[in-house]
Amino acid sequence: MPSEQVLQQKKSEVENITQLMKQHKIVGVASLQKVRAPQLQAFKKNLAGKVYMRVIKNTLMKLAIENCKEKPDLQKLEEHLKGANVYLFTELNPFGLALALEQGKVKTTAKSGDIAAMDVIVPAGNTGQPPGPIISQLNSVGLPTRIESGSVWVSKDTLVVRKGEAIDEKLASVLSKLGIKAVESGLAMNVVYDDGLIILQDQLRIDVDGTRHSVEDAYAAAFALSLSIAYPTNENMVAILQVAHREAYALSIGAAIPTEETVEDLIRKAHAEMLSLSSRLPTLEQKPVQTEKTEKS
Repeated sequence: MPSEQVLQQKKSEVENITQLMKQHKIVGVASLQKVRAPQLQAFKKNLAGKVYMRVIKNTLMKLAIENCKEKPDLQKLEEHLKGANVYLFTELNPFGLALALEQGKVKTTAKSGDIAAMDVIVPAGNTGQPPGPIISQLNSVGLPTRIESGSVWVSKDTLVVRKGEAIDEKLASVLSKLGIKAVESGLAMNVVYDDGLIILQDQLRIDVDGTRHSVEDAYAAAFALSLSIAYPTNENMVAILQVAHREAYALSIGAAIPTEETVEDLIRKAHAEMLSLSSRLPTLEQKPVQTEKTEKS
């Protein structure tokens, strides 16, 4: 049986965790799988003051959840507490937090069974390896080779594994020898509790560029619509006034309504119309000649 001291330590730990959950709106659960200690320390340093990170045993976390009755639907978090986790307590937007963790990942050498983080293409060129068993190893994973200047060369760019596919032992060994890093290591947010809402990993993934373009397109469409119906807002007021001035100016010119702004253009327009009309009428000198010729004929 555990000693009284150990029981007191666990009780104190559960109380501390309970207070953390009461003090913070957001509770994130990130997997520690394939996360190195230096990476975890780097995350803590980068997020210091914004996020409190702590590695907690799932059993203790579940006890703390039971003690935190005032948090709505906090118990739903229990079913997601599996494996080794680090817990994040914060007030940050959960999507921004997940994005910060995603951006903090680093590429690393693959091991057998790892999942490729991207399409892995071995580029054509010198492998730096002398002829020998390396040739058959490269050929076994589909890499065409040749020997040149005493080294083994890959003949052409070759896709060896696609994003999301598992990397077998042979390929992992070859990629390691070629110095190609095919997997990413870092914290992966599994689930977030946000004041009664459970947000899962797939829901936390945001295509930042795609979302930005979508918002920009929506803004442009809304701006164009507001101009077309002359609906004034802080953003379009200047543009609406410019359109109104341009249309009023064009109307005054078309209707020949003189104003201080239009009088010069009206005179130019009248002069241009006069020149156009005069070019289509016979001159006074031509008229008698044409009449005389007509009478003789």
